[in-house]
Amino acid sequence: MLDMLTPSLATLPPVESDSLLALIALCNADPRPEKIDVGVGVYRDGAGTTPILRAVKAAEKLLWERQESKGYLGGRGDVEFAKLLRPIVLGRHADDERIDGVQTPGGCGALRLAFQVLKLANPYARVLMGTPTWPNHPPMAEGTGLEVVRYPFYDAERRVIRFDAMLDALQAGRPGDVALLHGCCHNPTGADLDPQQWQAVTRVVVERGLIPLVDLAYQGLGRGLDEDGEGAWGLLDVCDEVLIAQSCDKNFGVYRDRVGALFVKTSAKDSTANAMAHVLQMAREMWSMPPDHGGAVVRTVLQDEALTADWKVELDAMRARLNGVRAQIARADPRLAYIAGQYGMFSMLPLNFDQVKSLRTKSAIYMADSGRFNVVGMSDEALPRFIAAVVEAMDG
Repeated sequence: MLDMLTPSLATLPPVESDSLLALIALCNADPRPEKIDVGVGVYRDGAGTTPILRAVKAAEKLLWERQESKGYLGGRGDVEFAKLLRPIVLGRHADDERIDGVQTPGGCGALRLAFQVLKLANPYARVLMGTPTWPNHPPMAEGTGLEVVRYPFYDAERRVIRFDAMLDALQAGRPGDVALLHGCCHNPTGADLDPQQWQAVTRVVVERGLIPLVDLAYQGLGRGLDEDGEGAWGLLDVCDEVLIAQSCDKNFGVYRDRVGALFVKTSAKDSTANAMAHVLQMAREMWSMPPDHGGAVVRTVLQDEALTADWKVELDAMRARLNGVRAQIARADPRLAYIAGQYGMFSMLPLNFDQVKSLRTKSAIYMADSGRFNVVGMSDEALPRFIAAVVEAMDG
């Protein structure tokens, strides 16, 4: 007979379910053909599909023709992949020898490695984290044993960043604390720091001796590749230590292939090499070496000038669709005008839980309980119905 006092797998506490995963299950179970899923965080084109980019398809064909082995690549994964990302992710700092990068399984892998090495470097570091944020940020940080200090980032009623509260929280940080910052296309609010705000944040980070960790998951889907990277580049200008968790899943559309990278900067080339040795040891313990295919595809695109140019054209088209849909929603009602001034795939609608639930029941429209929705989660054909249903819900 099992002794219930003895710790075992049978005595594990229940897991609090991920609300977004539960939402996907609810939507999948809905038989109505007109249902709209704006909860899932993937890009959809005007037809309502998540396409494989032309450049990616072409790169996959080249890999099929040329790849001669499926042997292991080693803990760093595709070394050329990380090298070719440097001009995109690091901009004017691409040649800085104090910065090193490693391939990871998606942005999640990069974030986990970042939190893990920060915990090793300073077990007493706290992670200063604005709310709301991506729901996986807190458990990933806390899962490494780091303390998370939350501060209010966004005023949901006024639809603006609570910038004074953000600065106050950062100014209260201790030297060695971690400032988790969304590089662009804030998830879930779409509310990004403007250049002046980035400069103010950077000054406080330097003055307080904080370590910035930039989550750069949507580069190119906001204002443009360079514009979206500028916040991180400004930090690299003046900070001795910076970590950037990057994802190719969104801007290359390779979601299921899980393609990301972690870039680490310290004050010197030798100390960066030592930090990266620890990062690679941690990666060895977690996944040994990252999956190859997605990284090889991105590397193949970036090695070919024509494919790179075509990728940028496609990325521009995705960004144009995002901004175009935002403009359409904003024009529909004065209460939604703020959406046109935000960036990326997500914004938060002025809806309470009961209104969100009513949209699911009456209109087969699925979004997060908070009102966070994927701006391009629907087809062009479905957009007018979505807008009309949201306005009706706001009217009560």
